[in-house]
Amino acid sequence: MILNKNSINIIVKHLDKIINNKNIIVLLQGDLASGKTTFVKEFVKYKNIQDVVTSPTFSLQTLYGDNIYHYDIYNKTLEEFISLGLLEEFEKDGIHFVEWGDSNLKDILDEYGFNTIILKIEKKEDKREYIIES
Repeated sequence: MILNKNSINIIVKHLDKIINNKNIIVLLQGDLASGKTTFVKEFVKYKNIQDVVTSPTFSLQTLYGDNIYHYDIYNKTLEEFISLGLLEEFEKDGIHFVEWGDSNLKDILDEYGFNTIILKIEKKEDKREYIIES
């Protein structure tokens, strides 16, 4: 689905319907400045949570409300992510958004039985293409 930047709420609502209040990990994939953090910001706003959403690049993990988790593993290898004990964080009830989550992480999460979705975001001039793989 290709949308202009002002129509992001369409894909937010669509993803929320797919999630349907389940515990899930959403791996956000896209180039720098493609809109991964913006997507999380809009999702948190859609859920009526008033928290300020910023990229957790240096904090690694941020919690919004009671159960929306946001991770950024841009400057971490998969091994570092695991060694920090962050796989155990996914056992917490809620929605876990992971920026820069790749297919290797998805394979591990699937092996452990976690429910995962990939959301690919590609820049198209002033628009974004959103591809959901579940």
